[in-house]
Amino acid sequence: MENRTPLRLAVAQPPCVPLDVAQNARAHADAVRAARARVVVFPELSLTGYELRGPTVAVDDPRLTPLVDACAEAGTLALAGAPVAGDHIGVLAVTGDGVTVAYRKMWLGGVEAQRFRPGDTPGVLDVDGWRIGLAVCRDTGVAAHAASTAALGIDVYAAGVLESARDASVPDERAHRIATTHRVWVAVASFAGSTGGGYTEAAGGSAVWTPGGDVAARAGTTPGEWAATTIS
Repeated sequence: MENRTPLRLAVAQPPCVPLDVAQNARAHADAVRAARARVVVFPELSLTGYELRGPTVAVDDPRLTPLVDACAEAGTLALAGAPVAGDHIGVLAVTGDGVTVAYRKMWLGGVEAQRFRPGDTPGVLDVDGWRIGLAVCRDTGVAAHAASTAALGIDVYAAGVLESARDASVPDERAHRIATTHRVWVAVASFAGSTGGGYTEAAGGSAVWTPGGDVAARAGTTPGEWAATTIS
């Protein structure tokens, strides 16, 4: 699209306290203020940690107020992860105006199906003329998911994931494939450190890939890091 405003895009991997939504929301708020990006992507279940039995997080949960406030200050759309109503693994779209459920994970992994139900619709958000497709973890490994999302006319494929440190190459391989196959920017926020649910050492390495498959920005492996780039 001509005359479209460049978009500052960030991926963040905040420290996580399992099941402590209030503390995690404050950590998300810190990341939003630090990144000063138009869009900040967070990992899968970032507000609760990978605790599959954790309660759902409502869009009007007052514990999310610090994150809403930070988004208002920075002019940011935060894409945060949480269990949501209907027993889905959700992506919450957080702005200064409040919180909505933007997407429900379509492809569940491992034991997730014992608690959660899959979503049935790809998710796309319009931000300043940019179309951002949404994904959560295993979605990124299913070619049909990227294809169906890309078919909606996206510019960015944004995913929150969780991968163990020993499998750190998996998100990279998937992101490169999606970027080069569909010629879109790919933003992957990957948990770092301990996340609950038995993950004592998550991979980190959150990154943004160009449509040509090159890494434009990358965080390290430490909780609290973030990376950002401006796309145009």
